[in-house]
Parts: sequence; structure tokens; C-alpha cells
Amino acid sequence: MARMKECVAAVVLSLLSVGLSAPLSSCDSLLKPISVSNEDILGRWLYIGGSSDLPGSRSVGRLMTSGWLDVTATTQDNVLHVLHTEAIVGKCFSIHYNVTFQNSTLLIEEPFQLKVVYLQTGCSDCLLAYEQVVSGNDTFTSLLLFSRRQSVSPAVLEMLKRQAECLQMPSPIMMDPDYEICPDNIPPSEGIAALNTLLEAKMGHKVLKFLDSFFEMFMN
Repeated sequence: MARMKECVAAVVLSLLSVGLSAPLSSCDSLLKPISVSNEDILGRWLYIGGSSDLPGSRSVGRLMTSGWLDVTATTQDNVLHVLHTEAIVGKCFSIHYNVTFQNSTLLIEEPFQLKVVYLQTGCSDCLLAYEQVVSGNDTFTSLLLFSRRQSVSPAVLEMLKRQAECLQMPSPIMMDPDYEICPDNIPPSEGIAALNTLLEAKMGHKVLKFLDSFFEMFMN
């Protein structure tokens, strides 16, 4: 009987230990939005990697060789200007647009709805953006990691992977940390209208999803 009580006590202590440690690694903890100020997100942010269910995102992720954002203030309260530059197969492109930022949330309301909140990263100079895009009856989500540096620690990458799993999103596609960054002098174009055209092209979604599947089949 004494031996049985000892076994029961050991099991109870084990379960209590798991219960105490679970919140540190639970999805609720990993996906809890953090507080971010305007000043926190201003400046240059290098793209590290991420996951998205936007049609074509897996294909672009495999072909992208670099990316960065430059976020600057404007004369309007709560309005920020974003310059977004990336390289696809080594060729650089740049777009720019304005966003509303308030209460730790980034917003675009037209021509589609975009909402971004920020999640913890375990990295003092990183931003992890959790995006939701609503276009008509379609909703798409993205989880995008940025840093002031070109590379982050394995622990930060592992946390990103776990956060993607919690969101039931595909495994993140990461940039090569030795990539060559696009220069600042790429002539930018308006990006929101082009993205909206892509979001509204329903037949195009099928083609892009096929390309995503093709890339996943041969790249994994």
C-alpha cells in the first residue's frame, strides 16, 4: 500500500510539474499580442522568413532572395509610410504605401482590409507580424518575422515554427542569412492596387495554388 501511495504521489507531482510549465510553451502564450509603439516599428526591418496561406506565397517564398521594410513617420497622426523592397530570383522590386497604426495594430481599410498585430519573438530587435487580409469573402493569414539584423538565433526560429504550428499554418520558409540586400535606390511603384488585383483574381488563385503545390513537392 505504501509503495502504491508513493507511485500515486510521483504521478501527481509529475502532472503538477507539467501543468506549471505548460503556460510557457502553450499556444495561448505564444500567440498573445504584445504592445508595440510607433517608435518601436520605425526604421529598417530585414525579412527573416515566415508562413502564409495567400495564394502564391509559397512560390514567392521559395524564389525570394531578400526583403526589407523601411517604416517612416508622416505628417499625419497615426499614419506611417512603408517602403517594401524585395528580390525575386535576384531581381529587386520596390513598392510603397501608407498604413494606419494605433493601439499596437497596423491597419489598411481600402481597397481590402488588412490587420496586423505583433507577437512575441524572444528577440530584442525583432518584430513578428501576424497579418489577416480580408478580400470579399476570402480571409488570408500570414506570420512574418523581421529583424534589425540579417540573421537570428536558432531559438527564435524554433519559436516561429511553433507559433506557425499553433496557427495551423505551413512550416515557415526562411531566407538565406547570407543574402545580398537590395539597394535603397529602386524606383518604387504603388503596391496596394496591384495586390488588390491579385486578391480579386479568383481564377488566378487556382493557378497560384497549383504553383505552390508544385514548389512544395520539389523543394521539400
